[in-house]
Amino acid sequence: SLDAAERVERWIEEAVAAGARVVTGGKRTGAYFEPTVLTHTTPEMKVNCEEVFAPLVTVTPFRKFEDAVAAVNDSPYGLQAGVFTRDLYKAKRAWDRLEVGGVVIGDVPSWRVDHMPYGGVKDSGLGREGLRWSIEDMTEVRIMVLAWPS
Repeated sequence: SLDAAERVERWIEEAVAAGARVVTGGKRTGAYFEPTVLTHTTPEMKVNCEEVFAPLVTVTPFRKFEDAVAAVNDSPYGLQAGVFTRDLYKAKRAWDRLEVGGVVIGDVPSWRVDHMPYGGVKDSGLGREGLRWSIEDMTEVRIMVLAWPS
């Protein structure tokens, strides 16, 4: 929507004013917003600490894997995470420690099929999407206990 595109434009302008750099994109035409890559952002910038829901990615280098995991977990959000590594030990550590609804190793977390429990934790989403979880959400579980007379 136009409102969403204008919001993203404001957030990027705020980030650039505070020192972020636009590597590519960053322009809006009506409700269309170009895919955008930002660097030199800080954790308190809205582009990093809010859910943007736009074609925008920020790139932040980390020297230690654990620092990157800690930065993800420091967020009140936790929809999905993509971890790019060939180190299976790091992939397992990401799965064990990331506080998100799903961890995708070697790809972005936009791929899914209906039988997967897609969703987030913390302030990202409520419940899970997918056929089984939708049926569960629309089902009221009931119980009847009958004390049979002796």
